[in-house]
Amino acid sequence: MPAPIAPIAMTALRLGAVAAAAWYVRSRTQAKPKHVWREQALDDLPEGVDLTSDKSEAERNAHAAARVRRVIRLGDGPGLEIDIATLGRIRLRRVD
Repeated sequence: MPAPIAPIAMTALRLGAVAAAAWYVRSRTQAKPKHVWREQALDDLPEGVDLTSDKSEAERNAHAAARVRRVIRLGDGPGLEIDIATLGRIRLRRVD
C-alpha cells in the first residue's frame, strides 16, 4: 500500500511557510532596550495567580496577575530557570 504523500506534503509546506514567515519577521526586527519599569513590575509579582474585580455603577473591572517560576535541572549540571509573568485587565463600561 503506497504512503499518502499529498497530505504529508501539504502539512510540510504549511509548516515551512510559517517557519519562513517567522524567520523573516525575526530578521527584520531590531533589538530594543528593555523598559525598566515594566521589568520591575513583572519582577515584583508574587508567585501564583491573583484575580480581583471591582464593580461600580458605570463600569466593571477585572484584574489578573500570574507568575510561575521553576528551575529545571538534568542531573548535577547547570539548570535552566523559567520565569513566566503576566498582567491583564478587562474593563466593561456602559456607553450612552
